[in-house]
Amino acid sequence: MISIDVVSESNLWIGRIKKPDIFFNSLVLVFPKKYRFIKKKVSLTILLSNNKNIKKLNKKFRNKNKPTDILSFPFEKKLNIKKSPYIGDIVISYEFMNKPKVLSALEFKSKVTKIFIHGFLHLLGYDHIRLKDFKEMLTEEEKIYKTIETKIAKIA
Repeated sequence: MISIDVVSESNLWIGRIKKPDIFFNSLVLVFPKKYRFIKKKVSLTILLSNNKNIKKLNKKFRNKNKPTDILSFPFEKKLNIKKSPYIGDIVISYEFMNKPKVLSALEFKSKVTKIFIHGFLHLLGYDHIRLKDFKEMLTEEEKIYKTIETKIAKIA
């Protein structure tokens, strides 16, 4: 089972997702079995941030002096849940998720869900440096999203 600790450093998030901790923990409950880690205890942290703060992290850790939608920081280079059940940290920028500003509540949650899935797969070791890896990661993202797409509206 996956447990997510959600921290918000931007009050803007609460206007769009009332209870982010319940939202993200409920999302992973409806992930495909392969990604639920049913008989294991797996955890991660999500920082709900903004462009200003994610830009600082992007500069510090990736040497890119610009904001981005999401950053993922795997705890280990190679995933080994038996050794370390903590898989890492994800940071998401509110401004990137809230474009365009006319997104409905469901559209916003869907967009956040898609980017969360992307970051989650990075924590599991997926990347998109080579085209082959990009295609593999995109396929996995789409599989997970299709499994949970109809359930997003019902999640807090």
